[in-house]
Amino acid sequence: MRPVSLLAISVLVLASACSPQTDRSSPPSSTIEPALTANEIDSQIALDPERAVESSALPPRHLDTSAFPESLVDRTLIVSGGPPPDGIPSIDAPTFAPVGSIDWLDDDEAVLVLDVEGDVHIYPTQIMVWHEIVNDEIAGRPVAVTFCPLCNSGLAFERSVPHPNGTHMVLDFGTSGSLYQSAMVMYDRQTESLWTHFDGRAVIGDLVGVELDRLPLGITSWHDARAAHPSGEVLQRPATDRDYGRNPYEGYDQLDGPIGGFFDGDIDSRLPAMTRVVGLDIGGETLAITLDHLAAERLVAFEIGGQRVVLWHQPGLTSSLEADTVAGGRDIGAVAAFVTDDVFLLGPDGLSDEATNSTWNLFGRAIAGSRSGEQLTVAEKIDTFWFAWSTYHPATAVVDREGPP
Repeated sequence: MRPVSLLAISVLVLASACSPQTDRSSPPSSTIEPALTANEIDSQIALDPERAVESSALPPRHLDTSAFPESLVDRTLIVSGGPPPDGIPSIDAPTFAPVGSIDWLDDDEAVLVLDVEGDVHIYPTQIMVWHEIVNDEIAGRPVAVTFCPLCNSGLAFERSVPHPNGTHMVLDFGTSGSLYQSAMVMYDRQTESLWTHFDGRAVIGDLVGVELDRLPLGITSWHDARAAHPSGEVLQRPATDRDYGRNPYEGYDQLDGPIGGFFDGDIDSRLPAMTRVVGLDIGGETLAITLDHLAAERLVAFEIGGQRVVLWHQPGLTSSLEADTVAGGRDIGAVAAFVTDDVFLLGPDGLSDEATNSTWNLFGRAIAGSRSGEQLTVAEKIDTFWFAWSTYHPATAVVDREGPP
């Protein structure tokens, strides 16, 4: 990897990735703008293009406390990331191709894997880093697959939510162009309410308080995804001028913290801000385990929220936010998490259970031995940076290489 100036990264990285083109001439502000006065809000709203939804909460309308008296977050912390709404375009009509036909992904490249009732869709990070949201349907269920490069997290949600009339409505999501504590803020096109990506919750607008149901989303290497799901379908690159495969966030995970202006307040000092962690939120208890600890131990188990969770670290996945291409970074490895009482062993042939010596893959399926074909319960986890996890879970417990076993 060629030498990179971290100062240059902080100025350029968002200008390249958070705009519809790769023009770096107009980087976003490096300071958080103060809250606007009522007159300033009215003036900005008057200048904005008319929205299709009359009660739109898209910024700067979210600052209008008379129109939107309820906000589940400090609305002044929702700041511009640079582009306008949909400046980072979601993929609303995704197309897919069979796993066996793909020749443009490197083995160690990161992909997001969603398995719904045996139907598997694979979303390459090299696409997600440019689009951030895919409005998809899998196994007949409307889903939104999301990726936030600035908090290094991928999450999948159901797009069907309760409607006030007692039925359900299907939402389509787009990027609002704004950030909350350096994480993507989504909006739905039906009501233009604002949603925080990290927890799938409507925080301002007509749907305030509604939470999307999460679906377990795996983040693994293309090699492991391909081996585990040979009949899966892979998201195809849209016909745009984006430079798929290039990393517009080169060197981002080498910074000391989130980019100035996108995060306001103190970051929990128990870990450096950009420490990679795996976060668990089960039964009202939260736990963050550092990736360094998982890489050193390879196989760990924790009791959390009354359940036993096994985590397995597998090398072979490179950082998609470090080098100039999404597959050129250092090997950070993938982490699988399962809810199970089984005791596992890690040997030269991979993961096996102590009782039967059956072999298991990263997606929790037994692929050899007497339990072949069995599926473990996949634990909901979030792979992210410490500053993001601790913002949403300030009371979280922490396990790192210096912590308890």
